[in-house]
Amino acid sequence: MRKETGNQVAKTDNKPIPGNLISDIRRLIETARQNVAVTVNTGLTILYWQIGNRIRQDILKEKRAKYGKETVATLSQELTDDYGNNFNEKNLRRMIQFAEVFPDKEIVVSLIRQLSWAHFKEKPC
Repeated sequence: MRKETGNQVAKTDNKPIPGNLISDIRRLIETARQNVAVTVNTGLTILYWQIGNRIRQDILKEKRAKYGKETVATLSQELTDDYGNNFNEKNLRRMIQFAEVFPDKEIVVSLIRQLSWAHFKEKPC
């Protein structure tokens, strides 16, 4: 059972825990969670740019539209089977578009500090 006592929280069966210790630890946990979310978003955004860039360079620059369209569809099926719906055809096309709009990786790295993948994919393909 917990009981609030001024600047500390007392437990009836344990020694009192200072309130500032609890709030400091909560702040540490929340900061770590936020840092993890930013790190994951950064990694995914770079990954999606790399995938889009690779597809754009290897397939679509050859200007074989029909071949490219079929290849993206086939690639999507393979990746979706292995890694889930984040790699469906629509998302792969978003990744390609992302790499086309931002062909320089350094620009993407700079923008990631301000924007998440959700911001980049807001505009539909």
